[in-house]
Amino acid sequence: MAKSTSGKLVSRVGAAGGGRTYRKARPANFYGVLVVIVILGLALVAYSRYQYQNPTTAHHAAATPPLVGKTYYFALAGDNCGTALPALSVDPTFKGSYHVESNNVVNLTPLTSASAGRNATLANFAASYPGLALTSTSLAIPGKNGVKDPATTFANGATCATGTKYAGRKGEVVYAYWKTLAQTTPTLTTNPASIHLGHEVRVTMAFVPKGVTPLAPSRSTVDTMVVLATTPTTTTTVPVTPTTAPTTSTTAPTTTTTAKG
Repeated sequence: MAKSTSGKLVSRVGAAGGGRTYRKARPANFYGVLVVIVILGLALVAYSRYQYQNPTTAHHAAATPPLVGKTYYFALAGDNCGTALPALSVDPTFKGSYHVESNNVVNLTPLTSASAGRNATLANFAASYPGLALTSTSLAIPGKNGVKDPATTFANGATCATGTKYAGRKGEVVYAYWKTLAQTTPTLTTNPASIHLGHEVRVTMAFVPKGVTPLAPSRSTVDTMVVLATTPTTTTTVPVTPTTAPTTSTTAPTTTTTAKG
């Protein structure tokens, strides 16, 4: 039987790999799709890289220590013209995120995001401690119970008091901090909000002549901080006392009497 005209046409087209129009259109569409895929892929890579380098504020705050509910310790010192100031008073009743321990060591356990992550700064701590006032030009370290003490209240341009190492010289407010125990030279700043608090950070609030490096927290304070930071939290378990009285046998022992013959 002879093949139909349409059958012959289909056979010729199949043998030729498609018509001229199809052969021309197929590569253009194919490469067009590839170009679109490549462009979208590059765009996604660029966006991912941007998000990694510029995380959102919420994500960044949540991922940056100190974290809410976790405990950290940092050390403090006060420097009055080369003379170390007494440690801050301990307030056992304070229920905030910062708790001043003995020997000028502070326990930082953020309760909310307001004192966690990048919000955990020296300025943030000062705002929570009664009588402690820190600015770029003035410094007030309170006495006992948060009472203002004129002897430890300073302002730029004032003269170092008699009895201090730099008596008679004009002083200025500066804050020194060490991010790690291995750091020997402190970073200096006049902005307490720029000092990020965290694990084993050391900070000195100072009033010293220009060019003088503030005293670091004492060795005793640092040792206390390290001990507190490395001591694991212990849980006290109260032993369970049984409430069931032990069973007591009431059976009398058997006595055998043998008569003499």
